[in-house]
Amino acid sequence: MQQAAELFTDYHNRVVPALQKKRGYKNKHQVPKLVKVVINTSIASAQDVKQALEIAKDELALITGQAPVETIAKKSISNFKLRAGQAIGAKVTLRGRIMYEFLERFLKMSLPRIRDFRGVSAKAFDGNGNYTLGVSEQSIFPEVELDKIKRNIGFDITIVTSTSDDQEAKDLLVELGMPFTGRNAKKQTETSTATEEVAPA
Repeated sequence: MQQAAELFTDYHNRVVPALQKKRGYKNKHQVPKLVKVVINTSIASAQDVKQALEIAKDELALITGQAPVETIAKKSISNFKLRAGQAIGAKVTLRGRIMYEFLERFLKMSLPRIRDFRGVSAKAFDGNGNYTLGVSEQSIFPEVELDKIKRNIGFDITIVTSTSDDQEAKDLLVELGMPFTGRNAKKQTETSTATEEVAPA
């Protein structure tokens, strides 16, 4: 039997009671939770699309521990030499244990590796309780060996929550350790599990 990720255990033992107290939820089932994490990359602008796609898929599999699926163009765009049905990227959808394991590594190990890191924007919520942030290159992930990088690949990481309210989702991510920037960053990190110091950008 596999051991639960520390972040998963922390969510149930500390985050749920903390959010119940803060927002006045009457029972724990009202507390927002993580639904899935989607990591997506696009290679449509690459000159050698086939090779770039294979590299992107290999890197995604290495970083997440799960086989990615190809993303396909829905329509043709002649200016970009893009045909409908053409593979333009890859993505991985993480749920359950592997989702918590990835997010734990990302928050505690990958984000602090960003040069001059000062936190992430609190303005990247989509209005439906989901948060997306961009990563410019795969070198921040400790699973990637720097001397074996063949091509820099950027990723979009979308965290999908069970709430449609952005503030509820933000409170959840703060408690889980997401280091947001802004005037309330210091206050937020005092009540979260973040180990990094967050300063205004």
